[in-house]
Amino acid sequence: MRPTRRLLLVGEGNFSFSASLCDASDHETHITATCYESEERVSRQALAKNNIQHLRGKGVEVCFCVDCTKLKDYFLPAKRNFDCIYFNFPHCGRKAGVTKNRELLVKFFCSCADVLTEKGEVHVALCKGQGGTPADQPMREWHNSWQVVAMAAGAGFILSDVHPFNSEDVHGYKCTGYRSQDKSFSVEGALNHIFTRSLPFPHPRPVICQTELEGKWISFQVPEIFVDKMNRGFLDTNSDHPVRTINEKLIAQLSQTFPLQRVDHSLSLLPQGHLSAVSQSNAFWIIPNTEQNSSSEPPGKGTARSVLFPGLHFCRDIDQCDRMKAQEGDQLSERYRLRCSHLVYVQDVVRRLSFLPGTLHVLTGPVFRKCLISPHTLPVFHETLFICAVDKGTEGSCIQMLMDNIKNTVSSLLPPLSCFTLNSTVQEAKSSKTIELNDSVMPEPQLDKTQYFICVKTDTSDSKANGSCIGDISAAPCGTVNSELSIVFASVNLDLLAMQICGISDWRMLWTLDERFLNQFIGGELGPFKSFSLHPPSYVHDVSFWVPEWEQFDEIAFHTIARCVSQETVMSIQLLDSFQHPQTGQTSLCYRLTFQSCDKALTRQQVAEMQMQFRKKIQQCLHITLR
Repeated sequence: MRPTRRLLLVGEGNFSFSASLCDASDHETHITATCYESEERVSRQALAKNNIQHLRGKGVEVCFCVDCTKLKDYFLPAKRNFDCIYFNFPHCGRKAGVTKNRELLVKFFCSCADVLTEKGEVHVALCKGQGGTPADQPMREWHNSWQVVAMAAGAGFILSDVHPFNSEDVHGYKCTGYRSQDKSFSVEGALNHIFTRSLPFPHPRPVICQTELEGKWISFQVPEIFVDKMNRGFLDTNSDHPVRTINEKLIAQLSQTFPLQRVDHSLSLLPQGHLSAVSQSNAFWIIPNTEQNSSSEPPGKGTARSVLFPGLHFCRDIDQCDRMKAQEGDQLSERYRLRCSHLVYVQDVVRRLSFLPGTLHVLTGPVFRKCLISPHTLPVFHETLFICAVDKGTEGSCIQMLMDNIKNTVSSLLPPLSCFTLNSTVQEAKSSKTIELNDSVMPEPQLDKTQYFICVKTDTSDSKANGSCIGDISAAPCGTVNSELSIVFASVNLDLLAMQICGISDWRMLWTLDERFLNQFIGGELGPFKSFSLHPPSYVHDVSFWVPEWEQFDEIAFHTIARCVSQETVMSIQLLDSFQHPQTGQTSLCYRLTFQSCDKALTRQQVAEMQMQFRKKIQQCLHITLR
């Protein structure tokens, strides 16, 4: 039993569980045991009568005729603060089917929300297979189960733990109540489901970002999918986030081999450097707010200064947001893109007076990219870029030292029983010569340089994440700055690396606001992550539409709209069918969207509303015709 203070038991029959719990508790624990039936009827059973007397003798509050779906009606506001609520083997009685019992669970969880403390727990014990989660062995078909996790989600609860209900461990416990009679029933294979409160879904307001660019202060509206990703401070000196811990350990290891200098964070969030054609198509393009472009003065008081992007300011002026939305349709010549890689800063860093050949220069910060939806494809992540200028002909030794240091650091962070492999793929674009050392799918190489792709494989990773490419090391000519030098730079995706090291299966968990995530990494400790939201329910919706004949369908834009309207709850998008009309030649596409939240309670109704909004948005933005 967890160290709770106020316990509430509902739906008790013979009170044997209450009696056992009372005997196992200390004198500071206050127990309230309740029953749906009257005392007169329950006391007809000898076992129940004896247990009631035992409980009252121990100072336990015993209540009768308590409806567990209306708990706040039985307790004064000052007493609606239970730390734990138990409901063992709920049932509507007699031959009630799964539908009625689901309704009972929905009402019970909603009732619990009224009387449970903020960090309290709800324990629900169910017979074998009833819960409908993978923890049940064998697992029932979803439609034939009680769908306990989905029922709890309606009241804002998530499943945080599940373990076997062993009646032998509960001294004196007798399970009775089969079909509302004083008959026992089998609890073999039963499970105890432990629910906790979920954070609610936020209602993001538009955010205006202001930054200095070429001597001017410009403002722009932050893309909606990044509103809750800005200014999170993962890399701050007081942060315990695993992304910062891993970055600091990488830098510490490399500083033992190279003289090292950190580049300050004054680099613009809207860089002007060259992008490849692939990067341009995946960039988030920004149309600035022209009303403030000409200002040479920084924003005045009232705007919050950013910690993550020095020189960057945010404000939440709704009037400003409305003005910017009105300008989106204007023919504006100036367009900027959100930073999609620190590589665009390489030439700027090399040209600085403080740049020293042989010194490893470090840039770290978040980058933003449009991409397809998957648990291991990140639209925003923290990138660390190491830059070093070396004499031509010595690039190989520098690259090897970088790879050795990265390997040593990552190996030291893995759990003792995990194995680690660091594979590389060398691709020389000039000669089109390719040497593949593993079967991983690697990013497209950049022209005119040799790239080594860094892959991490751990025993704790799932099969989809095995061999994940977490970065690359490249060498390229220094250009006009110094023809006798070459630039070696290593890019590391800190978020993907954190997922591999800590066994995090979904990138979205790195960005959760739930304190239970960071509480597992206090003091910079890195270890296997244990999810606080187990077996979350998933919901499937399909959408079919005709693609306009005059333009190519933009699948990345399709995925980006899904991210936005669903608040990142779409976990996968699958193309089910593509059909071309034999007469008109028009193309029809059918996609399946799977919604699932990794850290919040998500309901069927919420998903239905998101799907409706998604259908409207793709009509407006992609000019498709819904079928």
